[in-house]
Amino acid sequence: MENITDVNLASQLREGTKKSHSMSENVGFVKCFLKGVVEKNSYRKLVSNLYFVYSAMEEEMEKLKDHQILSKIYFPQLSRKESLENDLQFYYGSNWRNEIAPSASCVKYVNRIKEIAQSQPELLIAHCYTRYLGDLSGGQILKKIARQAMNLNEGGTAFYEFENIPDEKAFKTTYRQAMNDLPVDQPTAERIVDEANAAFGMNMNLFKELEGNLVKAIGVMLFNTLTRRRSRGSTELATAE
Repeated sequence: MENITDVNLASQLREGTKKSHSMSENVGFVKCFLKGVVEKNSYRKLVSNLYFVYSAMEEEMEKLKDHQILSKIYFPQLSRKESLENDLQFYYGSNWRNEIAPSASCVKYVNRIKEIAQSQPELLIAHCYTRYLGDLSGGQILKKIARQAMNLNEGGTAFYEFENIPDEKAFKTTYRQAMNDLPVDQPTAERIVDEANAAFGMNMNLFKELEGNLVKAIGVMLFNTLTRRRSRGSTELATAE
């Protein structure tokens, strides 16, 4: 690749997705979640959708682990597929594979991941950044909220547990540095930032699909009360650390 400069991709991604990050935290489902209102049926549907998303993302990254760019951010210890399988067994039972199906928004999300893996593999960086750094940051806040809100003593939140990463804060620093060291030029960096904003949009669509079930469970009045005010969320602050 020619004309590669010091583009500081991680920094560009953080700055370039601030608005999208804020918007995603102001989706009704997420606002309720952050305020401690988590309805189990909605949550398990989210887990099932995330299973399809991560399965696609990790399958493509595995295929491309020797790619000249993607190889530098290939960290198998980040893999979430197995932990999501554990959670799905917890929520749906041993027959979980026959109980779940991707939602309409999830199908579009998965198809996008597969499409770019074939045509523009460097754009997978955007999807890895959007999901994994969020999992390592705000995910820890969400784990605590989910356990309290759904009265979980054990099980059900394996998704948020990175057993192969003993120091998550140090790993985030390593990951960001690896992204900053990627051999990409500025036009490529800009395309990756655009794709990251699109990935935030895809995640927002997953959340929006769940609002109907949540409203049914908690009632329209409570949902409206919880989601009335726009705010900068706590996971956005955590991701910036």
